[in-house]
Amino acid sequence: MTERVPILRIRQVLLVSIQADLDDQDVLLLQDDLAAAVVDSGAHGVVIDITAVEIVDSFVGRMLATIASLSRLLDAQTVVVGMRPAVAITLVELGLSLGGVRTALTLDKGLRMLEREHGDARISGVAPDAAAGA
Repeated sequence: MTERVPILRIRQVLLVSIQADLDDQDVLLLQDDLAAAVVDSGAHGVVIDITAVEIVDSFVGRMLATIASLSRLLDAQTVVVGMRPAVAITLVELGLSLGGVRTALTLDKGLRMLEREHGDARISGVAPDAAAGA
C-alpha cells in the first residue's frame, strides 16, 4: 500500500517534505493531493523539501516540473529545496532542466524567497520589524 506524502501548512505556504524515494504512484498521488491542498487552503506558496531524496528518475523530475506548473496555475509559487548534488547531476544527465522550477539550498532560503515575492515577512517566522532591519 502506498503512503501519502504529508502536506503541512505554515501560514500561507504548504510544505511537502519528501522523506523517502517516491515511485510513480506516490508522485501521482502527491500531485493530486497538493493541487487539492492549494485550492482548499488558498496558499500562495509551495515548498517541496527533497533533502532526503537520494535517487530521481526522469518521471520524478518531470513531475516536479509539472507540480510547479500546476501550482502556478492555481496561483501558488513553488520552490524545491534541499537538492543533493547527486540529484542535480542526475537531472542534468537526464536532460531535465526543470524549467519554471525555482530552487533553494535550504528550507529557510526557500521560505525567504517566497517571502520576498509575496512581501510577507510572516512566512519565514521573522517579525516584520526584524525583517526590515535585516
